[in-house]
Amino acid sequence: MLVVSLVGALAAAVCFGLASVMQAVGMRRMSAASGPDVQLLLRALRNWLFIAGTLVDLLGFGFELLALRRLPLFLVQAAVASSLAVTAIAASVVMRERLGRWEWLAVGSVCAGLAALGVSAGHEGAHAVPRGFYLALGGCLAGLGLLGAAAGRLPARLRTVAMGACAGLCFGVLALAARTLPELSPARLLREPAAYLVAASGLVAFLLWTSALSGGSVTTATAGMVVGETLLPALTGVLVLGDGARPGFVPVALTGFVLAVGGALALARFGEVGTPAAEPV
Repeated sequence: MLVVSLVGALAAAVCFGLASVMQAVGMRRMSAASGPDVQLLLRALRNWLFIAGTLVDLLGFGFELLALRRLPLFLVQAAVASSLAVTAIAASVVMRERLGRWEWLAVGSVCAGLAALGVSAGHEGAHAVPRGFYLALGGCLAGLGLLGAAAGRLPARLRTVAMGACAGLCFGVLALAARTLPELSPARLLREPAAYLVAASGLVAFLLWTSALSGGSVTTATAGMVVGETLLPALTGVLVLGDGARPGFVPVALTGFVLAVGGALALARFGEVGTPAAEPV
């Protein structure tokens, strides 16, 4: 099952990376939003390419859930961040985005980091958490939603950074909630507060990220999203949920995490592959 979960984490990265390119192309002709805009999201959902990208996103989330059943959060979230390497390669083919030497090195860093994490990762910690954990996550999600709404009033550069970071943190809340799901049967999910947190955080994160993606250059927003969805969930997984590396492999795990996330940050500009400068073939 550990190998299956590792494959699931990598499959999730591929799905998220390809979906980013599809959604970005679908969003390119839409007007920018100054803040979280439900109407913008509804307009985007009338574009077939954006819808297709969203369906691929949902498939990636299914693979992420599979990975979270057996793997620690620090590995799964690093794999999710590595989707930027997939986006970069896809953009180089589909949208004629040229990768330079340093960007290929960043792709290699992501691959090396994921390999180190795969070798070093132990099993995930306990699923059972106190009810207060869900209350804390719900409070964080509400606060992030308010911060994202307030970010719409900031100057353009700060607005993009803030919305991207808030979206990443919301994706982090989603991962933490999904990590604690005891089982995936529909009858059990209806009784689990984690399931409702997954749905709510996914909606808020998607709304914030769609608005950020429509606002022009989102390179720094993508970097903020990567940090938000990797560092805090990984730290919470270790300190609260009991995730860990194999005995004696902690340095390897730390090195792998830094390589994977650092490589993803170096590729952050590919979060904006949908800007008008990039025309599809």
